[in-house]
Amino acid sequence: MLKDEKLVIASNNYFKVKEIKKILIGIFEKIVSMKEIGLDIDLEETGDTFEENAILKARVVAKTANCWALADDSGLCVDALGGKPGVFSSRWSGGGDEANNKKLLKEMRGMKNRMAQYKCVMALANPGGCVLTAEGRCEGVIGHEPKGREGFGYDPLFVVPGWVCTMAELPEEEKNAISHRGIALRELVVKMQKMGFI
Repeated sequence: MLKDEKLVIASNNYFKVKEIKKILIGIFEKIVSMKEIGLDIDLEETGDTFEENAILKARVVAKTANCWALADDSGLCVDALGGKPGVFSSRWSGGGDEANNKKLLKEMRGMKNRMAQYKCVMALANPGGCVLTAEGRCEGVIGHEPKGREGFGYDPLFVVPGWVCTMAELPEEEKNAISHRGIALRELVVKMQKMGFI
């Protein structure tokens, strides 16, 4: 049973780690970030898909830390841009979140079709290399200017239908309930239950 096991989150993104810990609390005995256990390794994202990248990262951390590891790869896929920035979401502009958002607005200037979706693949791996994956998606539209101070990434531009606000304007609990990451994590938990892990 995983309640007696430690889980390392294969990410150095503070916001991702916080979201994951909140949703998975109680499933593992202890949930820690790479930073918390002093694991300083460069996780390369050389895959062509979110799933490939998530699996790569989960396996490396699980083997290195010799315990269960959870990795995600996620990003924004914009219809009018042919699915870009996709797997390159976090490093699209070569800068940080603000630079990425500025590039997105520039690329979409004058476009009427502003449909987009956040995608996330979660990969849970053990030290032996066995992996379980789950996917989550959240549909939305790209706004014309950044709004909100919560969240990270493209959240200030990602308008959630039905809420008429951006991800960055949602309270944390409500964001976790509808986000691509929250959906993927809950689907992963369901798969873990079916396999008798929890």
